[in-house]
Amino acid sequence: MQFIFHTDAKNDILTIEAELHKYIFKVRRHNIDKELYFRNLEDKNIYKYKVLSIDRRKTTLELIDFEELIIEPSKQLHIGWCVIDFKSIEKSIASLNELGVSKITFIFCEYSQDYKINYDKLNKLLINSSQQCGRSSIIELSSCDSIDEFIEENKDTYLFNFSKNNIDDNKQNINTILLGCEGGFSQNEVSKFEQNKIVGIDSNIILRSETASITIASKILV
Repeated sequence: MQFIFHTDAKNDILTIEAELHKYIFKVRRHNIDKELYFRNLEDKNIYKYKVLSIDRRKTTLELIDFEELIIEPSKQLHIGWCVIDFKSIEKSIASLNELGVSKITFIFCEYSQDYKINYDKLNKLLINSSQQCGRSSIIELSSCDSIDEFIEENKDTYLFNFSKNNIDDNKQNINTILLGCEGGFSQNEVSKFEQNKIVGIDSNIILRSETASITIASKILV
């Protein structure tokens, strides 16, 4: 764990209790003589605390130092993701965060089923991911009612689909990309994009949507 998330990180005195207290001192068996590093994931600072007192249920810490420490990819990537089964999103969201995706907008496209997105659960997974990998932020999550609305808000969107226009040859230009659901895109949806804005990979294998999301992020950001 590179740091611990706490909304009150930056306060001179910090109290941790309940599950977080148990996790740090009983599960991870943290040495109370060593400093603890916290982020609030609102600013870019990392805060160093020392333990003042500890009992069975809570720990009180004192701020001893802080610094701005930005750990982010050099490139921004916004993925417009047509909604899929939430369980599949759960499986890949931490990896996308570690790869450095800056934003994901969930969109209901023509082939999307009526899945519900649990944003609270995704944010918890993202926070845990950043704690482990050290990233100084988490993916921003949002939603959009349609592909038309998404394109209107993001004029320079690329479409990930079957194409001889390889994503590797275009990655420097791609900041926003649209990813389909299990059924892919309808012809009507594909027709909204010029051919030079449709990119694919050198493979004739059909990827699951969650696999495609990691493939896109890896090719563009790493």
